[in-house]
Amino acid sequence: MVTETAKNWVDRYEKEIPASINYPKKALHELVEEVAERYPNHVALEFLGKSLTYKVFVQSARRFANHLQTLGLERGDRVAIMLPNCPQSVIAYYGTLMAGGIVVQTNPLYVERELQHQLVDSEAKMIVCLDLFYPKVMKVKHSTSIEQIIVTAIKDYLPFPKNVIYPFIQKKNTGLSVDIVYNKWTHQFVSCIRIASDQQLQLKGATEMDVALLQYTGGTTGFAKGVMLTHKNLVANTIQCRHWMYKLREGEERTLAVLPFFHVYGMTVSMNLTLLTGNTLHILPKFDVKQVLKIIDKKKITIFPGAPTMYIGLVNHPDIKKYDLSSIEACISGSASLPVDIQERFEKLTGGRLVEGFGLTEAAPVTHCNLIYGERRKASIGLPWPDTEAVILSMETGEPVKPKEVGELAVRGPQVMKGYWNRPEETAATLKDDWLLTGDMGYMDEEGYFYIVDRKKDMIIAGGFNIYPREIEEVLYNHEEIQEAVAIGVPDEYRGETVKVFVVKKEGATVTEEELNIYCRKHLAAYKVPKKYEFREELPKTLVGKILKRVLIEEEKEKQKQLDKKTS
Repeated sequence: MVTETAKNWVDRYEKEIPASINYPKKALHELVEEVAERYPNHVALEFLGKSLTYKVFVQSARRFANHLQTLGLERGDRVAIMLPNCPQSVIAYYGTLMAGGIVVQTNPLYVERELQHQLVDSEAKMIVCLDLFYPKVMKVKHSTSIEQIIVTAIKDYLPFPKNVIYPFIQKKNTGLSVDIVYNKWTHQFVSCIRIASDQQLQLKGATEMDVALLQYTGGTTGFAKGVMLTHKNLVANTIQCRHWMYKLREGEERTLAVLPFFHVYGMTVSMNLTLLTGNTLHILPKFDVKQVLKIIDKKKITIFPGAPTMYIGLVNHPDIKKYDLSSIEACISGSASLPVDIQERFEKLTGGRLVEGFGLTEAAPVTHCNLIYGERRKASIGLPWPDTEAVILSMETGEPVKPKEVGELAVRGPQVMKGYWNRPEETAATLKDDWLLTGDMGYMDEEGYFYIVDRKKDMIIAGGFNIYPREIEEVLYNHEEIQEAVAIGVPDEYRGETVKVFVVKKEGATVTEEELNIYCRKHLAAYKVPKKYEFREELPKTLVGKILKRVLIEEEKEKQKQLDKKTS
C-alpha cells in the first residue's frame, strides 16, 4: 500500500481551514458535558414544541447512565437504541456513553430477521425501544442476549396538550395500541430518569480509545457488519466538520435534525456537531416536506444537513414560495450523489450554500467535502478533510494511478474505524496498513479535487465497456421533467449486461420513453444509453432517503427468474 500522499489538495483550502488539528484526548460525552457547563440555560433539544436546556439534557443523560448501571451495565456492554429522532434517542445515546457502554444504533424499520441478527451479532445486553416496536423486540428477545428492555413513547417528550392527544392520533394512524407490562426486566424510560440520580457516576466512563459505537453497515451484500467506531473517531470527525464550517457560530446556530440519528451521517453532522458547539437541535422524527418548510420558516433554521432526495422534495414542492427559507446558511448533502441542477435551484431559493460531501460508515462518516464558503467543483465530492489522506488505486496493480485515471478510492485518517466487530478477516480485507478501501470508484484531478463515478459493485459491464450508473443518473436529473432517476445493470444475452433506468416524473410531466431515449443519445456515448426505461410513482428508499438499488436489482432478478420458468 501507499506510505504517504502529496496532499496537494491542502493548497486549495481557505486560509481559515487548518491542514491538521490538535484533537482533545477525551471521550465524546465529556466534551458535551463541558459545553453544558458553558451554556447551561441554552436550548439543546427542541422537539415539536418541547425544549430541553443543556443543563436538563445532561442531567437526564447522567440519570439514564446511572440507571443503566443499577440494571447491571458494565463497561463495554452493548446497548441497542431502536428509536426514531426524538429527545429520548439523544439522551439514551449520551447516557450509554457516560455509563461506559457501547451504543448499537438500530434501524426502527428493521424486520424481525434483521433485528435478531443485529442483537445476536452485537451481543447487546439492553435495548431502548419505542412502544410501537416493543412487540417486535419481544418476538426475538428469547434468541438474543437482551436482559433489559427500556420502553418509551413519542408522547413522553411532547408538550401539553400534544402529549395527551398524540396517543389517539397514533392509534388512528397505525391501528396499534400496545399494552406493556413493566416488571424487573421491562422499564419505562421516563421512570428510569425520574428515579435515578444525576450525581457522579459510580463507574468512570470510556476513554478516547474505547469503542463508543457499533454502527451497522447497510447490508447491501448479505448481513450487515458492525463497524467499531471509537470515541476518538467520533470526536475527530465532528471537530473536522467544525473546522470545515468555520463560519459556524457557537451557541447561535439552529440545526434542523431530520436525518436519522441512527444513520452515521445524521449522528455526526446533525447531532454531535450541534451539541459539541452549544447550538440548538430542532428534531423531527421523519421527513415530511411541508413540515420541514414550516419549521425552517418559523424557527429560522440556519444549518440543514440532508440527503439529495430531501432537497429534491423541497425544491419541487408546489408551495415552496409561500415559505421564507432565507435563514439557511449552510447545508452539506450526503448519502448519495447530489444532482447539480438541484444544488443550483436550492441555493437560488434560500440564498444559502449547499455542497456535496462524501463519506462511509467506516469513516464516521465524512472524508471529503466541497468548500462551503469557497470554490467548489461541479459533480465533485470536494477535497479531503484536515488530517485525511486519500488516493486512487489501480484495480489491477493496487498502486496509485495518475490524475484523472479511474480506480478505487482509499482513505486514512483519525476518523477511520477500528475494524468490524468480530470479523477479523473482513477487517483485514478492508483495512490495509491503516488505509480504508472504500469500494468506490473515482478519480482525482490535478488540483486534488476528487470525483466518484460509482460503487465498485454497481459498475455495469456491457459488451466489455465499463458503465457508471451515476453518470447516466446525472444526465437524467438534468431533464426538466424528471424528479428522480436510478440506473442499474440487467442481464443481456448479447452484451452480458445492459442499462435499465427507473424514472419518477415531476408532477404534471408528460415525457415519454421515446423522448428520453432521444435525450440520452444527445448526452451519452451510445454504449451508455439506457436500453430499458420504467416509469414509477416512487422509488424504494432508506429512511435517510437513499435510493435502494438492491431492491430494484432483486426485483429484476425475480422477473428474470419467472420469465425463465415460462420459457423452459
